[in-house]
Amino acid sequence: MVFPRPEWEKFRERIAELPMSAQWWKRIFLGNAMDVEMDATGRVLVSPELRQAAGISKDTMLLGMGNHFELWDKATYDEQEAKAMQGDMPEVFKDFSF
Repeated sequence: MVFPRPEWEKFRERIAELPMSAQWWKRIFLGNAMDVEMDATGRVLVSPELRQAAGISKDTMLLGMGNHFELWDKATYDEQEAKAMQGDMPEVFKDFSF
């Protein structure tokens, strides 16, 4: 996940408030977070550690998700999207008007 600073701070606070039963997930989310900078052309260098953790090999997908972005390995995203499309639409969308 890629957050603008103000959204990251909100997310970080929500994660930090989780109970001790979620301690390992708190470590995963908070302990692996990294600040990144954009270069002069607006590109962001994703560290090798983060690319490896996300399973990103070459081609990527950047998805706007409201208050944050998701960065996916393209092949992984395509596979997950195909699985989702083969299944039933979640119940929450049954009465949703497009």
